Amino acid sequence: MTGEVTYDGAAEAEVIRGEARGDLPEPRGAATGGCHAGAAEMEAAARMAGKSEILDQYAADYPQGPHDKPQSMCPAFGSLRVGLRMRRTATVLSGSACCVYGLTFVSHFYGARRSVGYVPFNSETLVTGKLFEDIREAVHDLADPDKYDAIVVTNLCVPTASGVPLRLLPREIDGVRIVGIDVPGFGIPTHAEAKDVLAGAMLKYAREEIMAGPVQAPAAGKSDRPTVTLLGEMFPADPVMIGAMLGPMGLAAGPVVPCREWRELYAALDCGAVAAIHPFYTAAMREFDAAGRPIVGSAPVGHDGTAAWLAAIGDAFSVPAAQVGAAQNAFLPAIRAALDAKRIKGTITLSGYEGSELLVARLLIESGADVPYVGTACPKTVQSAADRDWLEAKGVKVRFRASLEDDLAAMEAIRPDLAIGTTPVVQKAKELGVPALYFTNLISARPLMGPAGAGSLAEVVTAAIANKGRMDEMRQFFEGVGHEDTAGVWEGAPNLRPDFRAQHQKKLDKQAKAAKAAEMI
Repeated sequence: MTGEVTYDGAAEAEVIRGEARGDLPEPRGAATGGCHAGAAEMEAAARMAGKSEILDQYAADYPQGPHDKPQSMCPAFGSLRVGLRMRRTATVLSGSACCVYGLTFVSHFYGARRSVGYVPFNSETLVTGKLFEDIREAVHDLADPDKYDAIVVTNLCVPTASGVPLRLLPREIDGVRIVGIDVPGFGIPTHAEAKDVLAGAMLKYAREEIMAGPVQAPAAGKSDRPTVTLLGEMFPADPVMIGAMLGPMGLAAGPVVPCREWRELYAALDCGAVAAIHPFYTAAMREFDAAGRPIVGSAPVGHDGTAAWLAAIGDAFSVPAAQVGAAQNAFLPAIRAALDAKRIKGTITLSGYEGSELLVARLLIESGADVPYVGTACPKTVQSAADRDWLEAKGVKVRFRASLEDDLAAMEAIRPDLAIGTTPVVQKAKELGVPALYFTNLISARPLMGPAGAGSLAEVVTAAIANKGRMDEMRQFFEGVGHEDTAGVWEGAPNLRPDFRAQHQKKLDKQAKAAKAAEMI
């Protein structure tokens, strides 16, 4: 595409003012309750402000479970992290200052090395539509083709609930692509799925560019073999290992989505098939479906997983059985040897919100561990069916959209030798004297694919299980210092005041009844 889309500033400004002023009902959750309003109120406000279509799409793409709120970090962290990892891409947030502060803090904590743009607002600019005009002005000021290929603008909860219409931003300014997305905590359950929101939006934009005419070739050049696009963030060594396993079949590993630069999106779409390593990238898979690319679930993890995955990839590319067998014979013995060399003994419960929990569970079981429970905050999808079926055949209880309560209940009932999970699960396990490991930093940040992944978990898992004696010593050392309200060392009895607590609970119950009655009106 060249040039900027046709744009009538005066007409657009009037549309924005009309949407926010009164042509649609005033956004109650955003204008009066701010980000302290409940999720239901925020969603109702967003729908009244014209966001029903996108919220309905999110509900279809990311169906929630029995619990009605995210139990991971703010979902927008996922999409923010994807944008910050892309070269020549600027990121702008629109949301409450406290949210923006928290998101940028966590992003830089995780290694972001660039600034995050922020368009502040107050009640007046939010309600009058001036916020949108401020966003548009900021985008125009930022759009420098010498610096950027794209600018990502993200609405957080309050602007989404208020109906700030990023769809009316110019599609392109001086050759810089403008990608606007809504990532509200009340519409997207986990930060892992928010990665898919931005990845899908970028793939859609890139696919439309391809349909319009010639596009840039990848910086590394085009492969002379058919490629497999890898869907989902993974350890840097895993794509290399996957490429090695594809070699005997005459195939190559393509880009990893989310991509690191814009032109990789074209290469990702120009593939022979897509490997849904993380099976919850629904929006991204929709774009690959539209491009006519077949999608293969699961991953080359462990002996059984690698054998089945190579066969499925071979089917997708119509690779002769002899070549598929050659690839399997080249790597399966090495995987089996690595699994046998580093055995894991013990019972492990596993939970997380990254999307690779089922793959890790398969690897642990093939390494010798007993894994009776796997919980993932991500949803059940067609692409996760093979992993689910394999685990359930081994007697594993697999819980999709698992809540924190599900994970804690499983860990407390099983009392495993090791609990792998999110921060609160690890905290509770250690309180009980159960060795525990944080999934995100200590498990998912390791190679999982092929021979390299086969023995990668054994050392850290075995070492953690061996810490049981230290956990018992710590419990004995801290025995008697109190728990929860009585935590600490007291010279006298703690002043708990159950009467105050009962009085406050009555107020909460009264507010809940009033809110329920209001919903029925």
